[in-house]
Amino acid sequence: KSELNIVVCCVIFLQVLNEKKLQEVDSLWKEFETPEKANKIVKLKHFEKFQDTTEALAASTALVEGKLSKNLKKILKKIVAKDAHEQLAVADAKLGGVIKEKLNLSCIHSPMVTELMRGIRSQIEGLITGLPSREMAAMCLGLAHSLSRYKLKFSPDKVDTMIIQAISLLDDLDKELNNYIMRCREWYGWHFPELGKIITDNLTYCKCVRKVGDRSNFASSDVSDILPEEIEEDVKAAAEISMGTEVSEEDINNIIHLCDQVIEISEYRTQLYDYLKNRMMAIAPNLTVMVGELVGARLIAHAGSLLNLAKHPASTVQLLGAEKALFRALKTKRDTPKFGLIYHASLVGQSNTKNKGKISRMLAAKTALTIRYDALGENTSAEMGAENRLKVETRLRLLEERGIRRISGTGKALAKTDKYQNKSEVKVFDPSGDSTLPVVSKKRKIQEVDEPDTEVAVKAKKFKAEMKEGTAVEDGEPVKKKKKKKDKERQAAEEEVPSEELPTSPIIEVR
Repeated sequence: KSELNIVVCCVIFLQVLNEKKLQEVDSLWKEFETPEKANKIVKLKHFEKFQDTTEALAASTALVEGKLSKNLKKILKKIVAKDAHEQLAVADAKLGGVIKEKLNLSCIHSPMVTELMRGIRSQIEGLITGLPSREMAAMCLGLAHSLSRYKLKFSPDKVDTMIIQAISLLDDLDKELNNYIMRCREWYGWHFPELGKIITDNLTYCKCVRKVGDRSNFASSDVSDILPEEIEEDVKAAAEISMGTEVSEEDINNIIHLCDQVIEISEYRTQLYDYLKNRMMAIAPNLTVMVGELVGARLIAHAGSLLNLAKHPASTVQLLGAEKALFRALKTKRDTPKFGLIYHASLVGQSNTKNKGKISRMLAAKTALTIRYDALGENTSAEMGAENRLKVETRLRLLEERGIRRISGTGKALAKTDKYQNKSEVKVFDPSGDSTLPVVSKKRKIQEVDEPDTEVAVKAKKFKAEMKEGTAVEDGEPVKKKKKKKDKERQAAEEEVPSEELPTSPIIEVR
């Protein structure tokens, strides 16, 4: 590390004299306070001027893009290649990598190099002798203007800015048209309210009002070029029995002038829509085939440019335009939205409510591919967009028909399912399982009973028979038969009330 060579504007080479002072990055600016101090740090090694502004612009644009220009390549081979053991300090790391790859030179890029470049720019007039400050300022200003023009130059076939402005203007025109037509219908509705129900098309309504004016002129006017015969007869019949109020001629003139504005704006909107379609087919043909002109233009406008849209993943393309709903769902921990601007695509509109989420996700994935192909590819054909659209349509058809196809085999025949047959056996309920006592036969009971028990059973039966007859004797005294409670109550009632005193029911003679 004996010396450092520094490239400034591709033409000035400076050699570092005192490398030790460069190690102190924070205090390096002090060494470039004056031209005398700067000359002690670096000295001019080589200087080569540009022939004209065009050559300077080419070298500057190559530096901005991080490329190695032809002029710089020749100078590096002549001068720096002699000192191959030295290091080359480069302000741009990308440019340093290109120099190292093509010329095999050791390049460094660090904060120290950045501070060194800043100090050299501040004292460039003192380091390069023979250049007046006025001429240096004029050359820098001219080169800056040329470089700015180069950055702003564009290709007329690849301009997404025109699409952004066109779709924004189209939306504004739709809003204004809606307001104007609503105002015209309300205004003329006071005079002829039945006309608004008969003629539903807004543009036809305004043309009819502009041509006829007062409702009394409908009977003598011919509007066959605007309305069909049936509707024309209905309008004339309604004009005769209309319940609208009378208006002055000045009011009719103002309404007619408003109708002129609506018709002019509608014609301009149609022209602008045709322009937008042509621009979209020129800039993003595959995107246009996939989602349509309006949806594609709104996606580009929402992202800022076609290149910015190409950097977005498919999930972001799917939710572009629904950011507010997305963040609200994340904040409240609810279900996130399934689609944004892509909801207005024709493929999503054709699907059922259940399949809109699946179709929008698949359409967003294919749309992201077509956007990258349009933005970064060199081919301008729309074949890729047509193929991807066909895939999405096929998927949509399968979802709508609910077709289950086989994984193996040809895949063309529908999978067959066997009929379900119930093969279960019918079982009968066994009531014997309800009892918890052991089942014993009668013969076994008689055999197991002892002899004393049989004598007790015989005595009990004999005593019951005697009780019925009234001859039962216990401990030498006769046992009285117990009367039931009901019998006692009945006997007591008979003793208290004699049969003669019982009340009799009166006899009523009916004639």
